[in-house]
Amino acid sequence: MKMSAFEDKGMSRREFVRRTMVLSGAAMMGSTGLGVSGGAWAAGSDAPEKKEIRVGFIPLTDCSSVVMAAVQKFDEKYGIKIIPSKEASWAAVRDKLVSGELDAAHVLYGLVYGVHLGIGGPKKDMAVLMSLNNNGQAITLASKLKEQGVTDGAGLRKLITAKPGEYTFAQTFPTGTHAMWLYYWLAAHDINPMKDVKVITVPPPQMVANMRVGNMDGFCVGEPWNNRAIMDKIGFTAVTTQDIWTDHPEKVLGTTADWVAKHPNAARALTAAILEAGRWIDSSLPNRRTTAETVAQKSYINTDMDVILERMLGRYSNGLGKSWDDPNYMKFYSDGAVNFPYLSDGMWFLTQHRRWGLLDKDVDYLAVAKQINRIDIYKQAATAAKVPLPKSEMRSHKLIDGVVWDGKDPAKYAGSFKVRA
Repeated sequence: MKMSAFEDKGMSRREFVRRTMVLSGAAMMGSTGLGVSGGAWAAGSDAPEKKEIRVGFIPLTDCSSVVMAAVQKFDEKYGIKIIPSKEASWAAVRDKLVSGELDAAHVLYGLVYGVHLGIGGPKKDMAVLMSLNNNGQAITLASKLKEQGVTDGAGLRKLITAKPGEYTFAQTFPTGTHAMWLYYWLAAHDINPMKDVKVITVPPPQMVANMRVGNMDGFCVGEPWNNRAIMDKIGFTAVTTQDIWTDHPEKVLGTTADWVAKHPNAARALTAAILEAGRWIDSSLPNRRTTAETVAQKSYINTDMDVILERMLGRYSNGLGKSWDDPNYMKFYSDGAVNFPYLSDGMWFLTQHRRWGLLDKDVDYLAVAKQINRIDIYKQAATAAKVPLPKSEMRSHKLIDGVVWDGKDPAKYAGSFKVRA
């Protein structure tokens, strides 16, 4: 893609050069991983127990590393074949993981934790092998709210206070990431999602169609459906999730604990292949474009490539006349920082499940995270793919309301919020 094309998108020459240098550096660092021989785990006790691995995904931009691991054949290097399986809803992903119809899946972080604890469906011991991406979701509000003077959270609070009524917001799964981002953002503006509005569950690909016919006032979902709403002129971006929590955990590679126990080598091979795919996507702008072209196809996301590409390159417009280059756009690798299954990330979702009454009591947050997040498998895969490891299994962040999450006292944190169920 020529530089002029990026400038046509509104990206300055300086910004283009900066990103190219950053991504080129990442590519050079990432290339060291390609020295692992094709048969690195293909012989003896290291051989994958299962050669063909069926991995479910939902049509969202953040399924990209799963898809590209198969398309670019990173899987072959580790002696496996990834078979991407397009699914209709997160509930379908949950059910097929539990039944064994899927080996693993691109899945919501909080869904995996919910199933493990028996929230929102059948109870089954689960496993998170890696984080697939950070950032890249958003909250979209319907154009009809703009006509009533709402452009942000403060304006929404003002409207709900002045004109109480039934305002409907959609998320994609009750224990999932989008529900938690939506609830957190509403609560940060003193709107109680359990009392002040009605919340419904809608599968990601159906969000835009439901907003078009007036079924909702807002939704939280992954890309490209927020950008699709803007291009279809039915909604606008009120906030991106990276503005709620910069570099937040999002989708994970999830499976059952049973599957990992039976297929530890296959789990490692799968994780390593997807790590390499994430590194490949993030290593250059042309690779991101190739990814957008690939996942836009009917067998994957099934939408116009440009709808995916803009925000994948960090080019944001909010549907209200504002455009910007977002440095915290969707990341798939970031020198491995994206992919490590931090214990504190998983624990955060549990604190929010407790906050909103999905958990009726505090659990041993750290113990649960240690059960689910398979750091042992991840470290083996990272070694195979030559991916750096962080110094700590915990990390700290300040969220949109100024509250810091560091995982140190999760029960106290969960109970500290003024707005809660």
